Amino acid sequence: MNVLLVYAHPEPRSLNGSLKDFSVKRLEDAGHVVQVSDLYAMNWKASLDANDSLDRQTGARFNPSLDSKRAFKDGRQSQDIALEQEKLRWADAVILQFPLWWFSMPAILKGWVERVYAYGFAYGIGEHSDARWGDRYGEGAMAGKRAMLIVTTGGWESHYSPRGINGPIDDVLFPIQHGVLYYPGFDVLPPFVIHRTSRIDEARFSEVRDALGQRLDDLWKTAPIPFRPQNAGAYDIPELTLRPDLAPDQVGFSAHIE
Repeated sequence: MNVLLVYAHPEPRSLNGSLKDFSVKRLEDAGHVVQVSDLYAMNWKASLDANDSLDRQTGARFNPSLDSKRAFKDGRQSQDIALEQEKLRWADAVILQFPLWWFSMPAILKGWVERVYAYGFAYGIGEHSDARWGDRYGEGAMAGKRAMLIVTTGGWESHYSPRGINGPIDDVLFPIQHGVLYYPGFDVLPPFVIHRTSRIDEARFSEVRDALGQRLDDLWKTAPIPFRPQNAGAYDIPELTLRPDLAPDQVGFSAHIE
């Protein structure tokens, strides 16, 4: 199988760097083909702007979504964007690996998403009617592919527990897993999270590495997070609110998981 690892950490000698190298070797030893988008090494441009269209007219008003749509449709995107889109088409599974900085992904990775997920490629596709509201949340260009996060945090696991001060880790990661990944159609696997990274010694690293290795071995066996698909009857359209008879006592993120 083909695996794309999108990696965002500025220090190759970090824990993240070691785990990235381990993941590539583990996957390749299992017979998979791996490509790595090492965003810092690539000097990836994080900002979505008018220069992402090769047909930009001087002085023209920049419209992020419509300019993205036109450039994608006409094959006039910046080359770095087009190359990453080709990697996504090629991949059977995508892994996003990053340190959790200020409750989200590093800016360089967010910029990768904003620029690569062009209108017409990752969103803005499919029928919009009284029966459907586009190909998204379980459908879309990435349907049939798998995705997983590898995330490191400086905080303790208890800090991200159901009653922890930082909020449950599944809630913290929900915008990424449900929005960035499930929205364009990926089957999203439970994340692999490493806590309290500054306290990892050689023995603990060995444990983390072995656990990650098992998750990579099971990449095509692990059951995805059962997010509710948008167009399968769970949501009233076009309001896109959960039907009142489903999870009637739940609100927030957890209501969107079956």
